Amino acid sequence: MSARSTACMRGQCGAIMPFAEGSFDAAMAIMTVHHWPDLRRGLSELRRVARRQVVFTWDPVHRPQLWLLEEYLPEIRELEHARFTPLPEVADALDAHTVLPFPIPHDFTDGFQIAYWRRPEFYLDPVVRQASSTFAQLPPSVVEPAIARLRADLDSGAWHRRHADLLGRQSVDYGYRLLIADG
Repeated sequence: MSARSTACMRGQCGAIMPFAEGSFDAAMAIMTVHHWPDLRRGLSELRRVARRQVVFTWDPVHRPQLWLLEEYLPEIRELEHARFTPLPEVADALDAHTVLPFPIPHDFTDGFQIAYWRRPEFYLDPVVRQASSTFAQLPPSVVEPAIARLRADLDSGAWHRRHADLLGRQSVDYGYRLLIADG
């Protein structure tokens, strides 16, 4: 047992997770690191407890961005940019050796915010919106008028005319990435 493991067992390492070094073959963080108060410490803990780490996150400087943010809810873009760390910083903190693009398929069933890029009618559903942390953080006075504009654009066909190019695509790269490291 290492000196660090012994110190952690005595509560002296400030570790976030109550596991010994190398306890796991792999550790994964999926769309969560932007919620961590101390990114470097959290990623250090992943590296400490697992021999391999995988992080799924989003790069806030990637373009294009989802049309919903550009046309209806720029407030989401502001929230996301304030809480997501640029990808190079996350990769550096993780010491990632591989960064893989994760294009979002048009029929993605996960249900997270970006999943409906080609199915805009889903954003009209309050249950779908409640599953997204950014929608949940915005007041109804911001969300409801934006959703009313989207509904009107869908009813009039304006959304489909503006985004006809998306309707034939199988996937879109909106900046989601898998980062892989070996601790």
